[in-house]
Amino acid sequence: MAVKVVDATGLRCPQPILKVTIAMPEMQAGDILEATADCASFEEDIRKWCERMSKTLLAITRDGDKVTAQIQF
Repeated sequence: MAVKVVDATGLRCPQPILKVTIAMPEMQAGDILEATADCASFEEDIRKWCERMSKTLLAITRDGDKVTAQIQF
């Protein structure tokens, strides 16, 4: 199991989700993608993305304006 980190800090919608989507082909079953963004809609967007893509959202954490999502593939 590998962990891949995607930093989308400073990017605005829809760019954080696009960065997550671009990272998808590198992920194997069981891998975890940790994506961080400070876009106001990121938390809602990543929840919807996980539902659409049938991925497991393990956790969402906040640190000030930054939101980090851990997604299992």
